[in-house]
Amino acid sequence: MNTKSIGLTGVLLIGLATIASAKPLAGHQYLKEAKITLQQARATALHVLPGGKIVSQELERERGGSGLRYSFDIQVGHGLREVGVDAKTGKVLENSVEGPHHD
Repeated sequence: MNTKSIGLTGVLLIGLATIASAKPLAGHQYLKEAKITLQQARATALHVLPGGKIVSQELERERGGSGLRYSFDIQVGHGLREVGVDAKTGKVLENSVEGPHHD
């Protein structure tokens, strides 16, 4: 096996390990009802909090907007914020400080 093959094998193994460790989206059963993709909603949430890092995400039924929203907990500096994006319109429904007992 040459150096290129070993390098490519390593990259593939790292990629497979990342996929295997990825958790499914909480609320994934609602994805067929969403008109906005998870990737679009993530981009919207990060646009609201530039430089933030999404630490958890879910698709949930909740009052307000269309009743279906993506909810993101985003680490910003030393704080945690929750951003809710309507899964049918893409509108930002929430941008608030996440309390110590977040779900």
